[in-house]
Amino acid sequence: MLVSSCSYTESTEEEVLEQVQLDSSAILLNEMLEAHGKLGDFEFTFRDALYGMRETVHGFSYTKIVQTDSTQIQDLFSDEGFSRTVNDTVIYLSQEDQKKYQESLNAVMYFVCLPQRLSDPGVNIEVMKSIAIKNQTYSVLKVTFDEVGGGTDFEDVYYYWINQSNHRMDFLAYQYNVNGGGVRFREAFNSRMIEGMRFQDYVNYSAPVGTPLDSLPVLFEQGKLEQVSMILTENVRAL
Repeated sequence: MLVSSCSYTESTEEEVLEQVQLDSSAILLNEMLEAHGKLGDFEFTFRDALYGMRETVHGFSYTKIVQTDSTQIQDLFSDEGFSRTVNDTVIYLSQEDQKKYQESLNAVMYFVCLPQRLSDPGVNIEVMKSIAIKNQTYSVLKVTFDEVGGGTDFEDVYYYWINQSNHRMDFLAYQYNVNGGGVRFREAFNSRMIEGMRFQDYVNYSAPVGTPLDSLPVLFEQGKLEQVSMILTENVRAL
């Protein structure tokens, strides 16, 4: 009876701790989603291309348009799949090219739509220990993905630092495995609400492959991260 009672108590404590973790992550996520608004129908420019997102019955459709003097290339990605048109003519793409262009478009839209995409199926959220960055206190979320429903890059790992004073996502980091892998850390700036959705620009930093994501804020404050690019979402317009 004693052994049975101890086993039951340990199991119950584990279940309680797991539920506390789930409740904490849900609270933090909901606060962050509220601070960043809701997804809507928008257009914006990013690196000389025009991007658009529109709500559909089954989700969202994403477009990318690149215009030169005589040629317009438009990529469309939706629940019905991916297609590319050149001057309004649908062109054939190999499976390799289709996957490449689709993932490129989806990657841009994924980051623009953060943190709303954290409520997608296949996303696992764990609350980590709070830390201070630039004299502000931040809640920390670690995000991993299920193999089923987690997309082609389900092995990637993300960290999000949420300002406890306003619940905004001021910093994010991720490690990826494609093309030899890499580690990135982003600092948000120019945060603004446009027609109910928050858009942010980012300073993009890199760190050596294998650098633990939870160490990046310290390295950032020590000036040991390499700035590699600016992520600018410009000319945002509601549709």
